[in-house]
Amino acid sequence: MFGLVPAEKLEALRARLREYGSCLIAYSGGVDSVFLAVVAHQTLGDRALAVIADSPSLPRQELAEALELARRFGFPVRVVRTREFENPQYLANPVDRCYFCKTELFEVLVPLARAEGFAVIVYGENASDVGDWRPGARAAAEHQVRAPLKEVGLTKSEIRALSAAMGLPTADKPQMACLSSRIPYGEAVTVEKLRMIEAAETVLRRLGFRDVRVRHHELPRPATGPASGGAGAPAGRLPVTGPALARIEVGPDELPLLWANGTAVKVAEALKAIGYQHVTVDLLGYRRGSLNEAVRPGNPGAGAGAGG
Repeated sequence: MFGLVPAEKLEALRARLREYGSCLIAYSGGVDSVFLAVVAHQTLGDRALAVIADSPSLPRQELAEALELARRFGFPVRVVRTREFENPQYLANPVDRCYFCKTELFEVLVPLARAEGFAVIVYGENASDVGDWRPGARAAAEHQVRAPLKEVGLTKSEIRALSAAMGLPTADKPQMACLSSRIPYGEAVTVEKLRMIEAAETVLRRLGFRDVRVRHHELPRPATGPASGGAGAPAGRLPVTGPALARIEVGPDELPLLWANGTAVKVAEALKAIGYQHVTVDLLGYRRGSLNEAVRPGNPGAGAGAGG
């Protein structure tokens, strides 16, 4: 199927969905899952149900947009709560953190699909994802979750092009990843850190930046003196467990905007008010999976970085 043109792959996708008969879709509101949910709804009608997992790692704006897209395009959607934040293995943030997250998701979806008569669970992995560090794919295989976009050979660029032809506003949506992916592997994931990250990225998006990541780095706690944050923190600051550094990534073409009209100063002041002690900028800009480079298969430096 990899030799087919995008329109032929779309028909192959519809045929694959008809073979399933019915499906439960792991939905996030991103480019791939919106495309898959719309095509599944067009093909299977009410025999396709999109399910979005809500947890502290999902930005509130992303949840609202995902639900609005479902309403706009008429496909049914359901919100379920996942409890990966009760799993110490997830919170420890190992290099395969996504495995524990996806395992929790699929362990919620499997009984739901069984109870409501859906034959297959599907998710939005595509043919371009092969080769990136994706431990979540292992969880999918263990739970017999299918990846029909990958199975018919649809790449990310083809999904964007087909989405545009179908009038989907996600056609040019920036790549998204959960908030936990902003924390380097080996540094603990906490709800407090995710609140800081989400608030910081909201600042940047409100200033007009589209491709945004705020990487949250722990700094060594001072040997003496009170801990950062807590009851003595200034009003308006979010609580933190220790000093933190924000490393901002924006699209390479957006980097000049940071230095224009005092924007960098505004950003630094806003992020310091959120609770960051230091605010820095990655001069290479945002690259998808840039922090996964050290953990991709075959790289002996596995253990550094975080994805997304």
